[in-house]
Amino acid sequence: MKKILILGIVASGKTTLAMEISQKINIPWYELDTIVHHETPHGRSKRTADEQIAVIQDIDRLEAWIFEGTDRASYRCLWDMADTIIFLDTPLWKRKTRIFLRFIKQNLGIEKSHYTSDVQMLRMMYKWTRDFERNRVEFEKSLQPYHHKLIILTDNKKLELIHS
Repeated sequence: MKKILILGIVASGKTTLAMEISQKINIPWYELDTIVHHETPHGRSKRTADEQIAVIQDIDRLEAWIFEGTDRASYRCLWDMADTIIFLDTPLWKRKTRIFLRFIKQNLGIEKSHYTSDVQMLRMMYKWTRDFERNRVEFEKSLQPYHHKLIILTDNKKLELIHS
């Protein structure tokens, strides 16, 4: 495993899993959100889909990477580039709880974020979660052609499945 794509909806545990795998096998990891919304001297800026793909292709030249993020059309190129795709399918109740706890921690200054943690963002995270659940069947069908390199985890702590 040298090119790993970790997919999941908000609060599924993607970042935690990516960091743990990165440390374990010494491969750099990248948050796809920071490729879409990158920091500039003037604040956060959103890249176009073509710009996102160009950044991904530049990183792909490194020959070993871990990307983690939600599903976006501009990321679909990673489905072919990856030698391993991990769909982190954490239970809905756990994701909803994590969204709320993350909001509290960020607003207390305990946890940092790349975005403004406000009530509007909290609502958006719950909306994205609802939208994902409504479109789950379509998403799972889109993964079928990649079954030969797909690992589905219901918990980001099940690393032994990946390294056994």
